[in-house]
Amino acid sequence: MLDSLKKLRRLVANLFGDNVPVEQAWDRVPPELMTPRELLVRRSSLIMLWGALVNLVAGLAVIALAAHAGNHEPALFLELQAALLRGFAISADTAALLLAAGILANMAILLMLSVVILAQELWTVFTAWLLIALNLAALLAFGFLPALLTIAPLTVVGLMTLGDLRAFRLNPVMVKELRGRMRGVRGFAIISVFLTLMSFFTLLLYLLRMPQGGVVVTGELGRQLFIGVLFIELMLIIFIVPALTAGAITSERERKTYDLLQTTLISKATFVVGKMQSALGYIVLLLLSAIPLQSTAFLFGGVSEQEMLLALLVLLISAITLGAFGMFFSSITERTLAATIRSYTVAIAITVGLPVLALILFQNAYGNVVNNIAAGVSNNPTVEATTIYLDMIATSLNPIMATLRSQQMLIDHQQLVTMRVTLSSNGASIPILSPWVLLTLTYLSVTALLVLVSIRRMERQTG
Repeated sequence: MLDSLKKLRRLVANLFGDNVPVEQAWDRVPPELMTPRELLVRRSSLIMLWGALVNLVAGLAVIALAAHAGNHEPALFLELQAALLRGFAISADTAALLLAAGILANMAILLMLSVVILAQELWTVFTAWLLIALNLAALLAFGFLPALLTIAPLTVVGLMTLGDLRAFRLNPVMVKELRGRMRGVRGFAIISVFLTLMSFFTLLLYLLRMPQGGVVVTGELGRQLFIGVLFIELMLIIFIVPALTAGAITSERERKTYDLLQTTLISKATFVVGKMQSALGYIVLLLLSAIPLQSTAFLFGGVSEQEMLLALLVLLISAITLGAFGMFFSSITERTLAATIRSYTVAIAITVGLPVLALILFQNAYGNVVNNIAAGVSNNPTVEATTIYLDMIATSLNPIMATLRSQQMLIDHQQLVTMRVTLSSNGASIPILSPWVLLTLTYLSVTALLVLVSIRRMERQTG
């Protein structure tokens, strides 16, 4: 047990601390040897990291208080709303759910910014000020008091960075990778194959869904086409994205160019984030190129612009996280093949294994209540509500199920973020979140952590 605790302490120290030996790191420079610009970047990252941790603690505290209120003291919901979200005219328990989601959203964005700013990305400065404006608007409009936990560290970082904006620029690795990819044949070949497969499956799905009698219910056909195309696109993204990032670091080792990188002024953060951004830029191009195929559903109706934007968001966030897994495995393995296999294993586990496990454990409790069907998991209201929330989390971790349930809530119940469902055990109602919200928060946080670990794992290769 003691050895396990020591290993955990060393892991945390290696990820967040400054005790890594200089000879084992690429750019781990003691503070006394850093330039003022390097100190500015490191301090800005540390301030935002602490801001993310404070928001995480606050979000978990709100969740704990809400759980206690639901089981023992319902009046606590009103106190939470009056203290932290007094300007939002909704039910008190729904306000508590949105309160926790808002705090955790700030946590996820702060965590992402704390990692990316290490690469001295110019867009992080503008994103920080945009996040300040959004939180200030939420504070003034809805009385969202926890916004101060985000406004304070970001204001400090924003004022610090204004003194030396030249420290931030476009990532040179990203620019080089994107130019190289789009100047070659491979980049256009992948897009062509991707669109050809998408077109073939769209046509096949259309022919299979056409009724034999010649009478077409256009709205239903349009919705089926949209969901089918979305599912196919997600499957193709799952197989394409890991291949784009799994060789980001291992390919440098295999080409014997990794040692040359150590002689340049490029930091580990700049290298990793640049590789991620170049892959992400290409992924965005793939998603945008498929929009005309998705838009064919509008010819038949049954699909709204909100559904289209929601689907694109889930696809983009899923692609970013799968790319981060590829980058992570590329940093801890020596060969591209091994990193690719591990990346595909995680992708299959998330898309196939997780839904099966959730179905066994939670008996589709969340899906049943969204469909206005009794969850039927227990006669105890506490157990039933807990099972629904756990299944909600499991559903949100799977991009396929998250997309389907989010679309269902939007179409059948006209609810984009939250809705209320009825417990079969006692007839009471509880609020639930749309899965796309939790998917976005969770995947962004996981992506930031994976990129951070990838940066820390890039140790100097001797010999």
